[in-house]
Amino acid sequence: MLSILVINSKGGSGKTTLSTNLASYYASRKFRTTILDYDPQGSCLQWLRVRPGHACTIHGANAAPPKGASTLHNLQKWVPVGTEVLVIDAPSGTRGLLLQEMVRRSNYIVVPVVPSPIDIHATADFIKDLFHIGGASPNKTKIAVVANRLRSNSPSREALECFLSSLKLPYLTSISDSDNYLRAAGKGLGVFEMDEADTFAERQEYLPILKWLDGQDIYCQMSDVDSKIVNMEESRKFALQRANVKAWHSPILRKAER
Repeated sequence: MLSILVINSKGGSGKTTLSTNLASYYASRKFRTTILDYDPQGSCLQWLRVRPGHACTIHGANAAPPKGASTLHNLQKWVPVGTEVLVIDAPSGTRGLLLQEMVRRSNYIVVPVVPSPIDIHATADFIKDLFHIGGASPNKTKIAVVANRLRSNSPSREALECFLSSLKLPYLTSISDSDNYLRAAGKGLGVFEMDEADTFAERQEYLPILKWLDGQDIYCQMSDVDSKIVNMEESRKFALQRANVKAWHSPILRKAER
């Protein structure tokens, strides 16, 4: 199972937008997808409530710990059998045992950061906690950062990108503060489920994340975005071939060919 943790201890970093767009991408590619919403505000669950009936199904669960609880108990009770992609939307201020448990349950971690001096400073401290308290290890979990909610004229844009580039972590992409993300969220959709002509730029912003999660380099051109993001059939065949010659396999649990 591909398990993606979207986390930053600082509120307002755009974790829910990133989580919902990743979940809707995989669901639209016919992967059985689940969102675990650990945020007490339940923003992902609210997004699922307005999701139209014609959209591909995404299972959602309110996994927010009861007040005063510090650990996640029995993750399996929330995750349906057969889930292939699990997206975990972490709450702000995650720390201690809860952080450790979330890290342990994930094989990919994405840390979104917005362009403000306060957020940059808070993220620097959080990444230290991710390793020292959360127990994250590059040998077990792939971790990357994403610049989020960027405006072209933001005075902090350059400082943020310099900060992310200085980290000893992959800096995947910059995601704009586009109204298309708001329009999609208001409809319970992701940008990959909206009209391609209207969301071409936003889809391009997500390409590096999807390529990183797929675990292999994929050739992309600036046209026909959907067919060149992740060719699932080719990826499945590639994963099977690779599994025969290496001890490890693609991080995505591939569907059996029908």
